Amino acid sequence: MLQTPTEHFEAASTLAVVVSSHEPLLFLSEEQRVIAASASFCRAFAIDPATVSGKCLSELGNGEWAMPKLASLLRATASGSAQIEAYEIDLERPNQTARNLVVNARTLDDGDRDHVRLLLAVTDVTDERAAARLKDDLIREKAILLQEVQHRVANSLQIIASVLMQSARRVQSEEARGQLRNAHNRVMSIAALQRQLSTASGETVELRTYFIQLSQSLGASMIDDPDRLSILVKSDDTTVSAGVSVSLGLIVTELVINALKHAFPDQPTGQIVIDYHSSGKDWTLSVADNGVGMPLGGDAPKAGLGTGIVEALAKNLSGTVAATDANPGTIVTISHRENSDSRDGLPQA
Repeated sequence: MLQTPTEHFEAASTLAVVVSSHEPLLFLSEEQRVIAASASFCRAFAIDPATVSGKCLSELGNGEWAMPKLASLLRATASGSAQIEAYEIDLERPNQTARNLVVNARTLDDGDRDHVRLLLAVTDVTDERAAARLKDDLIREKAILLQEVQHRVANSLQIIASVLMQSARRVQSEEARGQLRNAHNRVMSIAALQRQLSTASGETVELRTYFIQLSQSLGASMIDDPDRLSILVKSDDTTVSAGVSVSLGLIVTELVINALKHAFPDQPTGQIVIDYHSSGKDWTLSVADNGVGMPLGGDAPKAGLGTGIVEALAKNLSGTVAATDANPGTIVTISHRENSDSRDGLPQA
C-alpha cells in the first residue's frame, strides 16, 4: 500500500493555507526564499503573484522588502535564537507613502525536519497609526485651547475683581462697601483656581498649591498688616477635579473672610490655618483661627450669606459641617465620611 510521507502531506497543507489566507502571509525557506505567498499579500503590496515563487524576500517588488533588520530577525528566528512578535517596520516604496507594518514570524513544524521553514505574517497598520496620531493631535490641541480659555477667564475675573474693588472705594455706604469687598474676594477665589487650571497638565487641581494661591490672594486684599494677621496652609498632596476644587475654594474663601472680619477685633496678632487631608474617599477640610471665639447657643449671631454658601457647598460635596471652640478661637470643619449626614451650625459669615 502506497503511503504519503507525513512531511509532504503537512507541507501541502501549509501551502494551501498560506495561498488561500485572507491575511498577508509569506511562506519562506531558511534562506528567505519565497515558497508561497498569499493572494492577499500580493494584492496588499501590489506584487504580481506569478513573480514571487522562488525569489528572495529582498527581491520582491522593487526591492522595498530588502530590509536588513527584518532579514536579521528572520535569520535569528530560523536559528531558534529569537522570534519576531509584533515587530513594527516601515515599508518604503518609491513615489508612495510609507506603510506602517507589524510583522510576526515563526518557524513552521511541517514534518520536514531537514529543512527550516518560516511563516511570516504581515499586518498593515498604517491607517490605525494615522488615526491614533490624529487623535493625539486633537487631544493636544484641545488641551492647548482649554488652557488658553482658562487663562483668558482668569484675566477676565481679575478685571471684574478690580472693578468691584474700585466700586467699593467709591461708594459711601459702609454696608455696600462691605458687600462689594466680599464679592471681590469671591471672584478672586475663582480667579486663583483659574490660574492654577491654566498651568495644570490635566483637569485636576492640586489642592495645596491652590489653597496657597487662594490664601495669598485673600491676604493681599483683606490684610492691611501682614505682621499682625497671617494665613497658613497645611494640606496633603491631594488632587481633585476642577469642579470639586471650586466648591472647596469657595468654602475656604467664605470661612477665611468670616475669620478676618470677626475673629481678631482687638488682638495684636492672629493666625488662620487652612488644613486639608484625605484618606481614601474620606476627607476633612478645616479653617481655624486663634481669635476671640464665637458666641454659642442663644448668643450665636444669625446666619448670613456666607454661612448659607458654605452650607450649600458642603451639602453639594456630601460633607458635614461642624463649628467648635478651638480654645482659643474657632475651628470650622467640613468632613466627608461614608454614610455620614450629621451637621452642626456655623458661625456668621
